[in-house]
Amino acid sequence: MSISDFRKKKLLFLFNVFFDVNQSGEIDVNDFEQAIERVCALRKWPKGTPKNKETYEVMMEIWNGLRSKADKDNDGQVSVDEWCNMWDAYAKDPSSVMDWQNTYMNFMFDLEDASHDGGIDVSEFTLVCSSYGLDKTECEEAFAKMAQGESEVNREQFSALWKEYFAAEDATAPGNFIFGKTSF
Repeated sequence: MSISDFRKKKLLFLFNVFFDVNQSGEIDVNDFEQAIERVCALRKWPKGTPKNKETYEVMMEIWNGLRSKADKDNDGQVSVDEWCNMWDAYAKDPSSVMDWQNTYMNFMFDLEDASHDGGIDVSEFTLVCSSYGLDKTECEEAFAKMAQGESEVNREQFSALWKEYFAAEDATAPGNFIFGKTSF
């Protein structure tokens, strides 16, 4: 069974909005360097500061893990097909999560939890998701669907929602909204 159109649309959204920064159709180290600059600008972490350096190190760890898992032809880039195949394999066996995938999930949680209080609220979520070009109102709607009536999402909940994003076929599953989009 191949990947469904619904799941492929979710994966391509993530690929195109959060990773393929230069819109080349493939993810490479340059995309990650641009993503690091975007994150550091959002959080106002200038070059040379500890948070900037930490962000660079974590993002490079994510890139190296992603490349080692998905770059099947070893060309230093992750194509759309390689990306989708990797996440499809994950969806079939979420217990096979790799360290870099957990690092990525935790990075996103920490990026969104700007107050460092252990929970993501609607304003924190909306700020990060809208910084990637998503409509603020849509991000707020996505948060409401994701949080299911709660005022915030903690790390444990985020982890469950994360797994759901990559595996769910049900378009109404709360995990589908963790990146600020309400429909695919």
